Amino acid sequence: MAYLKPPWFTARIFNPIAMTVRMGEPLTVTTRRTKRPQRIPVIPVDVGGSRYLVSTRGESEWVKNLRVDPHLTLGATRFVATEIPAQDRQPIITAYREKAGRSVEGYFRKLPHEADHPVFVLTPRG
Repeated sequence: MAYLKPPWFTARIFNPIAMTVRMGEPLTVTTRRTKRPQRIPVIPVDVGGSRYLVSTRGESEWVKNLRVDPHLTLGATRFVATEIPAQDRQPIITAYREKAGRSVEGYFRKLPHEADHPVFVLTPRG
């Protein structure tokens, strides 16, 4: 599967700073190997009354972790994630690209197909 690994600076410096200054929303998932929390900043998008997560980098670690354990926290709200089939992703990816703006366009040039970008619909859980 396609994956754009983040550079060291992004993973170790930028993402922690982005979490601190509240760029995006903090996504917390359980890692599949250690069962520890993984926290990264994400930009969720709302389409048709539902909330979605789009992986700009493709088959990222958080995507793999969600596939093993679909329970997540976004901000302070707990959700269950369900992956959207590739053929149904285009409207969500379009809305995401409009919301996120130019900062994500390079990822979509490098990974141009909907199948390259996992998308998850989020269902609130109690």
